[in-house]
Amino acid sequence: MYDEMFGSDDTLRSAYCDYKTWLDGEDKHRLTRKSEEAEAFFRKTGITFNVYGQEDADERLIPFDIVPRVITAPEWRKLSQGIEQRVRAINAFLYDIYHRQEILRAGRVPKELIANNIAFLPQMIGVSPPGGIYTHIIGTDIVRTGDNEFYVLEDNARTPSGVSYMLENRETMIQMFPELFSRIAVQEVSNYPQKLRRSLAACAPPQCTGKPVVAVLTPGIHNSAYFEHSFLADHMGAELVEGHDLRVQNGRIAMRTTRGYQPIDVLYRRIDDDYLDPMNFKPESLLGVPGILDVYRSGGITIANAPGTGIADDKALYSYMPEIVEFYTGEKPLLNNVPTWRCSEADQLQYVLEHLAELVVKEVHGSGGYGMLVGPAASKAEVEAFRAKLKDDPGNYIAQPTLALSTVPIFTEKGLAPRHVDLRPFVLVSPNSIDITPGGLTRVAMTEGSLVVNSSQGGGTKDTWVLEE
Repeated sequence: MYDEMFGSDDTLRSAYCDYKTWLDGEDKHRLTRKSEEAEAFFRKTGITFNVYGQEDADERLIPFDIVPRVITAPEWRKLSQGIEQRVRAINAFLYDIYHRQEILRAGRVPKELIANNIAFLPQMIGVSPPGGIYTHIIGTDIVRTGDNEFYVLEDNARTPSGVSYMLENRETMIQMFPELFSRIAVQEVSNYPQKLRRSLAACAPPQCTGKPVVAVLTPGIHNSAYFEHSFLADHMGAELVEGHDLRVQNGRIAMRTTRGYQPIDVLYRRIDDDYLDPMNFKPESLLGVPGILDVYRSGGITIANAPGTGIADDKALYSYMPEIVEFYTGEKPLLNNVPTWRCSEADQLQYVLEHLAELVVKEVHGSGGYGMLVGPAASKAEVEAFRAKLKDDPGNYIAQPTLALSTVPIFTEKGLAPRHVDLRPFVLVSPNSIDITPGGLTRVAMTEGSLVVNSSQGGGTKDTWVLEE
């Protein structure tokens, strides 16, 4: 097991030297009090989320741990290069599959994986988004297993969430421990909202005249990520709108204001494709805007992320990412993929069924830690129940080995204790730049031994520090 703070012989790793010197001089009771203050701050600010499908599905606080995760500048350079390569490949892949489909013609990705995919939108065939950008905001989930050993766990190209927690984690740490940031040089993340607005504005549609008008489309207050929607709109200086605030007017999408309807140039949508336009997708949707896809296709608005990007999140497609990266960049992937078995293929399904208790099995369109099996942590009854699901619908699942995720200590009553973590860096893509926020959101499994870091499954978060050179 690789611990990012301590080596196998309990020697301190270089990234944490300055932090540990400070920590050793701190009173434990003060740290306990600060941890309680952080929880009170999160509660007062309203940094909560909703859990669906449970009887007690009220708003909950995401646990926050006061021990930061620290990444050195050289480690971050390596990660950034790999992330940028992957993001470029994903955007090129999306353009290709909605146009000439060269990668399918070349046989590098099976045609049926696209044609039979519910995330593939035939309505987007031949549509070129403004600036050629499909994935304006991407969250790439990364795990670490050793020195310079990083794996991409999955790509989030639809509507990646969690950036507000990254920003609030840093703000909380600065408020509680200002002296830390005066003695340790940590790269900034607080300018993300300004960068997000600039990046979105750079993708304005052809019909935009003057300064681009940006708005955030939310499903409403009952959505699990509503805090983030309102947070980003507020910090970007953008309007937060719901579907009923918008309408098609003179070939544009206009939002209701106190001065009448005003055209929008860029809409950062936080609703799924199915609910975006009842005239083109689910007719019963009350969340979207009738006719918005037609306005989009005619160049009257930019939708971020573009409709149809969800196919890049498909976990069956994930297994082809090394081929995708090489096909579009001409380079070998700089970041590793986790070995993946596609249960839709008979021989691979057979292997998975024979080794189910050793593997992690996920739904191809699953998220939030739902609908998955962590074999080594599951009971015999849970494994057998999942076996029946696999046999009934094998194409809905992929399987991966159980990685030995790295650990970072959390602060407990008994002192520091290791817990497993992952990392979600956030990437902004515009026609002329790719901007990767230093660090990202570290999610931590607060339960000892658990590998599930999702907040919906009891996971917490940490501030992520990328050190200056």
